[in-house]
Amino acid sequence: MSENTIQVRINQALHTLAAGATLADAVAKAAIQPPFAAAVNLQFVPRGQYAQHTLAHDDQIELIAPITGG
Repeated sequence: MSENTIQVRINQALHTLAAGATLADAVAKAAIQPPFAAAVNLQFVPRGQYAQHTLAHDDQIELIAPITGG
């Protein structure tokens, strides 16, 4: 890892992103298809804030798809 990158976990898998990356960048890296919800360090992040939510080294990101069938 260099000073130009950070490491984050997306659904427990380690990923390297550029320093200053946002949640939108992490979602793109994960290539998950909607619908899903996102949380960073167990805090829900509304979809409209993904591009403004800057990530930090060691952030834990969960991308959770809904389960149908109740």
